[in-house]
Amino acid sequence: MGVATMRALVVYESMYGNTHQVADAIGAGLGTAFDVRVVAVSEASPEMLVDADLVVVGGPTHMHGMSRATTRKWAVEAAKKPASGLKAEPGALGPGLREWFGSLGEHAVRAAAFDTRLRGSAALTGRASKAVTRLLRTHGFDVVAEPESFLVTKQDRLQPEETTRARAWGSRLAAGIAASPSQSTRRYAPGR
Repeated sequence: MGVATMRALVVYESMYGNTHQVADAIGAGLGTAFDVRVVAVSEASPEMLVDADLVVVGGPTHMHGMSRATTRKWAVEAAKKPASGLKAEPGALGPGLREWFGSLGEHAVRAAAFDTRLRGSAALTGRASKAVTRLLRTHGFDVVAEPESFLVTKQDRLQPEETTRARAWGSRLAAGIAASPSQSTRRYAPGR
C-alpha cells in the first residue's frame, strides 16, 4: 500500500490579479510535497477543508488590513478608470476573506497566511496577513508559519521578483511540513 498524498489548499482573494499570481506561485512551490488546489475565495467551500493537510490563505491589504465590501467596491471603481490600466478580477466585488471566515467553523488543520501590500514598513502599509493569521487561529487552525507579505508597486502591479519569491516560500513551507508530517503545534518559519 502506497503512502498517502498530502493535500494543500490555497485560498486567495484578489482584486487586480496580483494576489492570484502569488497564490498560483505558492501553489507551485507547495507542489513539491503536496497535491495542491488553488481556489478563489468565492469558490472555496468549507467542505474543501475536510481533506486538507495544509491551508494557505491570502489576500490584498486594503486600508491597513483585510478588504471589506466598501474597499472592494473602490478597487473595482478604480479599475474602471481608463487611465488606471487595471483590470478587476472576476468576482472582485463578491465575498472576500472576511466573509469566508464568517462561514467557517472549527478546523484543526495546519495553515499559513500571506498578503500583497505596498513596499515599506508594515506599520505604514498595514498587513492583511496579520488579520488572516488571527482569524485562522480563531477557527482552530494550527498556524505553522509567520505571515508573509509579497509586494506591489504604487501602480498596483506585482513587483517583478515576487512570484519567484512566492514559489520559493511555498517550497520551503512544503519542505518544513514534509519533514515532520504529523500535526504539531511547532511553528515552521520558512523565512525569506
